[in-house]
Amino acid sequence: MQELGAPPAAAGSVFGDRLSLARRYAELLATEGVVRGLIGPRETPRLWERHLVNCGVMAEMIPAGVSVMDVGSGAGLPGLVLAVARPDLDVTLVEPLARRTAFLDEAVDVLGLDNVTVVRGRAEEVVGTLPGADVVTARAVAALDKLAGWCLPLAAVGGRLLAMKGSSAAEEIAQSAAAIAALGGAEPVVRLCGNGLIEPPTTVVEIVKERHVIPGRQRSSSSSSSGSTRAGGGRRGGRGRRG
Repeated sequence: MQELGAPPAAAGSVFGDRLSLARRYAELLATEGVVRGLIGPRETPRLWERHLVNCGVMAEMIPAGVSVMDVGSGAGLPGLVLAVARPDLDVTLVEPLARRTAFLDEAVDVLGLDNVTVVRGRAEEVVGTLPGADVVTARAVAALDKLAGWCLPLAAVGGRLLAMKGSSAAEEIAQSAAAIAALGGAEPVVRLCGNGLIEPPTTVVEIVKERHVIPGRQRSSSSSSSGSTRAGGGRRGGRGRRG
């Protein structure tokens, strides 16, 4: 196993007085995360730059005290990173694979996070079982049109999908615009996070949910199906896992 590198200067700006907690999470990723196949061994030396800081800069787009639902959390990127950086957020990690939710539960316990709930299930399975979130996040999960189909139903009306993407973001938007509009989403906008802090900055596609679309019907309403903008089911600290 390759050695975990030291946190770059940017990590201090992202995590502030919680940098020591971020270090502990980085150690978990470099050890248990690699052993369990959640992180490739070659990623260990660049965990900070490529994963932790790259995800953490998304926090600048998220207001204080809101609910965040991370779809396809995997090893906790970006959802667990955001929970570490921002204790004011109420974070729900949605992940279908048992071995990944087991790691997430253990990480939440080890890190002592009381603002995180782990939910086992696919995005389409948990729609309607959880309150609509203010912010839904996803990283490298699927093409934008498919991703919007999974994530927008989980957002409250007026909430946002923040999808981490690469250099093809503008092309994906052009190809997905009609599908996103049909799902109740506003026109997607490309945002760059971490300007002046990391190079290149993190590319995020932001989609505001303008209306609720009933699955399978061409009908919408002005309020979310849940009637709430707070995310998370069950108790916090990783003990709210379902499925």
